[in-house]
Amino acid sequence: MSQAILHGRIHHRSGRIARISGPLIHARLEDARIGELCVLRGGNGRGGQVIAEVIGINGSEALLSAIGDTQGLSTATEVVRGTVDIHIPVGDRVIGRVLDALGQPIDGRPLDPGESAPLRNAMPDLMSRRMIERPLPVGVHAIDAFLTCGEGQRLGIFGSAGTGKSSLMASIVKESRADIVVVALIGERGREVREFVELQLGDHGVQRSVLVCATADRAPLERVKAGQVATTIAEHFRDRGERVLLLFDSVTRYARALREIGLARGEPPARQGFPPSVFASLPELFERAGCGERGSITAFYTVLVEDDEVADPIAEEVRSLLDGHIVLSRKLAAQGQYPSIDVLESTSRVMNRIVSEDHDGAARFLRQL
Repeated sequence: MSQAILHGRIHHRSGRIARISGPLIHARLEDARIGELCVLRGGNGRGGQVIAEVIGINGSEALLSAIGDTQGLSTATEVVRGTVDIHIPVGDRVIGRVLDALGQPIDGRPLDPGESAPLRNAMPDLMSRRMIERPLPVGVHAIDAFLTCGEGQRLGIFGSAGTGKSSLMASIVKESRADIVVVALIGERGREVREFVELQLGDHGVQRSVLVCATADRAPLERVKAGQVATTIAEHFRDRGERVLLLFDSVTRYARALREIGLARGEPPARQGFPPSVFASLPELFERAGCGERGSITAFYTVLVEDDEVADPIAEEVRSLLDGHIVLSRKLAAQGQYPSIDVLESTSRVMNRIVSEDHDGAARFLRQL
């Protein structure tokens, strides 16, 4: 793990790993704090280091989850504490790049020196947020005509496997009027990342985008951090006054990574095995998007649902938190209609405020046909 991403002071106070159970690392650390970052020295068996986060406390033991490869960890691994934070690269140098869950490039090219930002940003002040007042065309006729998206709006894309979520995302990246596009690919299969970059986006789409990836084989905390890194990068461009488009694929896999962490630290399972912390974490993620004082983050979050039904707890929670939803139909996809948007089942909760009366009236009329 690159030392350049750690900012702060490493203390001499340290501990040792007591035991490892699955993805959870038990370490003997006094006065550990939830969310504290530690460095596991010699933790990958090759003389390097691994970053870990305190996710729970059990008596005198701290429960840690590693961000990265845990191969080679042992009870001889030193756990070093410190007032450190993760800083990730931001700014123009990350445009057109593919990054990992800690903002490090994985596209085979070095990253130019430049500015960085802490992973944990403060939420925008509630009263400083601008209201959603202007439409943001995304270049998809069904959305622009019937489900008009506003600058700073947050929408969910709900669909089962094979309904064209990736194709719809790629179309939005290439055709939207946003200044900058940030794409988070969470829990995807490894081959899908390159296919999405080269076949779906193409050179034009990549040149205006930042991609953050954590594939399904990565540690659960790494998948969670990838979503947070993508959001942090989008926040930086918003604070510069840009119109940012954030595409997050997928919230379902992000929630499953949170579930793995929650169950490992002993949380009781609730709805369909998801512990309560998952439902507390989702609004924290979504509220980081939206309008700021100058710029905006317009966000699309994909949700995997089964059999075109939106009845699972994650889908229900996401619908209740976002500003609209776009439902993809398996039936329309089977007929070869892409994007397979079911306009009658979809809605944009801000559309009537940002379009003309004629546009709104025409959309209502066509819906009733």
